[in-house]
Order: sequence, then C-alpha cells, then structure tokens
Amino acid sequence: MVKRADLHRFADKERVRQAILAAESRTSAPIHVSIAPHVRGDVRNAAERAFRKHLARAPQRNGVLFFVVPSRREFAVIGGAGAHEALGQPTWDAVAAIVQAQFFAGDPTAALVSGIEEISRALAAHFPES
Repeated sequence: MVKRADLHRFADKERVRQAILAAESRTSAPIHVSIAPHVRGDVRNAAERAFRKHLARAPQRNGVLFFVVPSRREFAVIGGAGAHEALGQPTWDAVAAIVQAQFFAGDPTAALVSGIEEISRALAAHFPES
C-alpha cells in the first residue's frame, strides 16, 4: 500500500504501486511505503510509529515498511519481528544499501522499486504467497 499524496511529488507513484503489487504476489508479507514530508525528532522513531499503525497486526509479523522523509534525505526500512528473525540483519543491511545508493544517485523511484524487489525476494523464501 502506498501512503501519502506527497509520494507523487517524490517518486513515480504508479511504478512504486506496481512494484508492491508484484512483490505481494510472491509473498504473504504486506509491504507499505510511507512518505512523510516532515518529521520532528528521530526518523527511526517516526518509522516505528508508522509501522505500528499500518503493519503491526500482520498475521505472521512479517510486514515491511519503507519510510522516507525527503526533506531530511533520510529513510528507514522496518520489518516485523517475524520478518526480521527470518531474514537476519545482513538482508536488512543489503536492502538499505540498495535503497541508499539509488536515493543518492538521485532516483527515488528506482530506490523504492529496487528495495521492494530485493526485500520481496528474501521474504518469498520464508513467507511465500499461498
């Protein structure tokens, strides 16, 4: 699910939506993108609050949130406890590195699409769509 009207100003909403649909066709894990125009305080804390609001009730605790604050040039990728345990920290680090590289290259759409594709491959191995 893509959240916030501001996504269309930051990235190609349709490409991101299509990436999420493709990802969710391979895995039972829900994937959500949230673009926050402004955040007070720590971005990670804001991402965790957004995760609790949107994905904390995922049945297998396997939801993933891509939380981006363009004004601060920061992002967080948050996974539920089930996803984190199944994938391990190296997977999360790899996804974050892919997203970061694309963001710094100036292509936020590619950053989100690449991150979604990468995490969905990992999630599908542990949480396949039934």
